[in-house]
Amino acid sequence: MQITRQADYALRAMLFLADLEENTRAATSHIAKEKLIPPSFLAKIISQLSIAGIIHTSRGARGGVTLARSANEITLLEVIEAIDGPIALNECTLSKNGCPFLDNCPIHDVWCEAQTELVNRLSSTTFATLKSKTK
Repeated sequence: MQITRQADYALRAMLFLADLEENTRAATSHIAKEKLIPPSFLAKIISQLSIAGIIHTSRGARGGVTLARSANEITLLEVIEAIDGPIALNECTLSKNGCPFLDNCPIHDVWCEAQTELVNRLSSTTFATLKSKTK
């Protein structure tokens, strides 16, 4: 399993924003350059993160992008799900109707446990935690 490139870019952009002083705006062109993200791709990501309420955007000479909340309130899971949707290791972990073998499948519980562990890890890791590891 691998997260999408778009989610990876979103996480990189969020790390950049988390490293800024609180309420400081950054130009998307600067984020793209510093985090090696294609600018047109970043524009789409910024839009999705803004719609999800994770960042604020503003246009104009004093415009830019900033976190909508403190870095200690934004988790990796929130950003990944804003871009890719719910985490699912297999179809059967999202819907019991996704597998005809569900009643007699020894693997189902393993998928569900692994998914729960991954979701718990991602939801307990904030950008403030990661920020402290980069300095």
